[in-house]
Amino acid sequence: MRRSSQPAVDGGETDEPKNRPGAYILVVALDRPLDPALACRSGSLVPGLYAYCGSAYGPGGLAARLARHLRPDKRPHWHIDRLTAAGRILAAYAQPGGSECALVEELRKLPETRIPLPGFGSSDCRRCPAHLIQVPAGFVPPLPGLIRFDQQA
Repeated sequence: MRRSSQPAVDGGETDEPKNRPGAYILVVALDRPLDPALACRSGSLVPGLYAYCGSAYGPGGLAARLARHLRPDKRPHWHIDRLTAAGRILAAYAQPGGSECALVEELRKLPETRIPLPGFGSSDCRRCPAHLIQVPAGFVPPLPGLIRFDQQA
C-alpha cells in the first residue's frame, strides 16, 4: 500500500501508520442492491455511498488491516468483506490510536447520514447500532487526526 500524496483530512502531513494500532474508515460505493446475508440480520443495502468504521488492534496494526481490505482476492471473514466484494473502495482513512466507536459516533452527527442496516459490522459491539453508515455523495470525513490512503499497492 502506498501512502497518498494528498494531505491528511485535518490539514497535517500524511504519515503512513506502519504497524501502529488504531481505527479506520473505508468509503465504499455500491452500484447495485446487496443482501449481505448476515446471521441474525435481515435487510439489504441500496446503491449509494457507505462509510465503514473498523479497528486494527491485532498484529500488523492499521497497515495490515487496510492492506487486507484493499486486496481484491481476500476470503470473506467480516461483514465488510461482503460489501467490499460487491462495491468499490473509494478511499481509506486511518486514525492511529483511534476508536471505531468514536468514529461512528462522530459520523452519525453529520447531516444526511443514517444507519442502513442495524448490526452491520458491530456484532461484538454493545455501544454502536452498526459500524456502517450511509453517507451523502462526495463524502470526505471531516474528522481531525485522519490519514488518507490510496488503494494502490
